[in-house]
Amino acid sequence: MSDSSSHRVFVAGATGYTGRAVVETLRTMGIPVWAHVRANSARAEALIPEFEGRGAQVVRTDWNTEALKAELQNVQPTVVFALLGITRAGAQREAKRTGTLPDYETVDYGMTRMLLDATRAVAPTARFVYLSSTGISASRPSNAYMLARWKCEQHILSSGIDYLIARPSFISGPDRDESRPMERIGSSVVGALGGALSAVGITAIERAIGPISNHQLARVLVDFALDPAQTKRILEAKEMPRR
Repeated sequence: MSDSSSHRVFVAGATGYTGRAVVETLRTMGIPVWAHVRANSARAEALIPEFEGRGAQVVRTDWNTEALKAELQNVQPTVVFALLGITRAGAQREAKRTGTLPDYETVDYGMTRMLLDATRAVAPTARFVYLSSTGISASRPSNAYMLARWKCEQHILSSGIDYLIARPSFISGPDRDESRPMERIGSSVVGALGGALSAVGITAIERAIGPISNHQLARVLVDFALDPAQTKRILEAKEMPRR
């Protein structure tokens, strides 16, 4: 593990379920954090005081490559977290407010690519931490959600910069503030199955398919992101410690 005092961390997707936990984890460790909040984020007013109360600096840079480059040039991060994603419920809220319906292509892939390109241009030595999903493989998927993540991974792998790609299974927890019925049901089912397997000593499968909380995942992401030995690393769900 490297000296945490030497790090400066930029977190894109800070208002998301995992992003909030990542900001909290980093600040608990005393690491300087720049938490990116979209200018038109519905959660901004509620979460900005939380971030500032933890000592994080809030960034509201527009989502375009040149603006991101200017911000990253100023921050000079050692680690950049890309925790971006849109849900169906979130997309519907955005559509009601803005008249434009965002999708996986424009948010999950488009914004991640913008951030990666900006990082490569002005902070090429930073480690780029991307939150992907279990099930991504070398084959091009047809599902829109998985395709966006596959495309992000392909772009990262060909970028030439250092990276950590994390592929968790279900991300769950009692403090989730957005209802995702199918994910909640799926998480409960695989969690029960994984627990049953773990009870009889089959822990590898439990880790591979079982849910992980946002706080557990944040700790995994931060620990691996700050470890200099974890260069150009793809981290599968089964490798993620639960603690």
